[in-house]
Amino acid sequence: MNTPLTVVDVSGTPEEMGTAYGRAAADLINLNVTAYLDRFSRGAGLDLAAVTAQGAAFRETTLSHFPRLAAMLDGVARGASVAPELIYAINARSELLYGAPACGSPGASAGDRGECTSLGVLGPRSEGGRTLLAQNWDWHPGHRDYNVLLITRDERGHEVITLTEAGMLAKTGLNSAGVGVCVNLLGCDRDGRPGGVPYHVLLRSVLEADSLSWAIRNAMRAPRSASINLLLGQAYPGGGELIDLELAPGDAGWLHPVDGVLVHANHFEAALPVYDTIKDWGGSSLFRSARARRLLTAVPNPLTPADLRAVLQDHHSHPVAICRHADDRDADDDRSETIWTVFMDLDDRFIRLVPGPPCTGGEGTTYSL
Repeated sequence: MNTPLTVVDVSGTPEEMGTAYGRAAADLINLNVTAYLDRFSRGAGLDLAAVTAQGAAFRETTLSHFPRLAAMLDGVARGASVAPELIYAINARSELLYGAPACGSPGASAGDRGECTSLGVLGPRSEGGRTLLAQNWDWHPGHRDYNVLLITRDERGHEVITLTEAGMLAKTGLNSAGVGVCVNLLGCDRDGRPGGVPYHVLLRSVLEADSLSWAIRNAMRAPRSASINLLLGQAYPGGGELIDLELAPGDAGWLHPVDGVLVHANHFEAALPVYDTIKDWGGSSLFRSARARRLLTAVPNPLTPADLRAVLQDHHSHPVAICRHADDRDADDDRSETIWTVFMDLDDRFIRLVPGPPCTGGEGTTYSL
């Protein structure tokens, strides 16, 4: 990582938090918007007018389904002096870059899509009986310097801590109710349907929930224009719980832990009646989830954070492995590597962030609620 991670810590109503976030990270937000406008143009053929029009449509769906989050995003735009349509557009960057089924056709790059691996461990298998989540976030290395750690405390006392991209509301994170989420990109032939809530607004809606039940409700009830995988968990004094949601436009599937472990990569594993576009472009996802599951299962009880890190550092099929490194054979726009490794203890409400591929990133930094 070339620059220290910016921490944005804000409180108040959604509008107040959004405005304070926009002001605090204005430079990074403007840089991130500029970077994505260039990416939308090169990767999806969208000019400024087209991005603005799509951003306006996503603003309407957000306002309709999650008005508090719309107020927060409008505040971000105001605080950063960016057109609100562009803020909604970057929160829908997955839809704009990959939303059309054609993006999954032969010739679309697996590297450009990013290849994240998510892990969850339940109390009976973990050290101290804790509910743990972890993931490698694989994305273009050119975007790593536009990331922020966003901490919010709303007027109801609900707290959220999330690693995200500047101007976006959430990605991987947890909240004061012990709810946490990891995320993996999926693709199917239903992607591109109009009327969906932006990808990163849907992620934020999960972290706004005060229970696993409501996190699932928020995720499954929201209309979607792009496929997304959420590995969800919540701590509980008598033992936490995990579930994985595979969400496609108009449909959903779910997976439960096996022997206290739940793992996911970037392809559908539930029996959904969709065409998984990974079949058109291949990729390491087809072995990463199975390999990570097998590596975790081979570790005797109890599993520790060090054991999870060892799995996320696995280099089989290097450089396109669980621990992802940039591949010189990819075009520059298609480069992807692990830009952050994230560990979360949902019982103790903390997140640990390791920059870069986990084999090179040191011990990382811990942030607590």
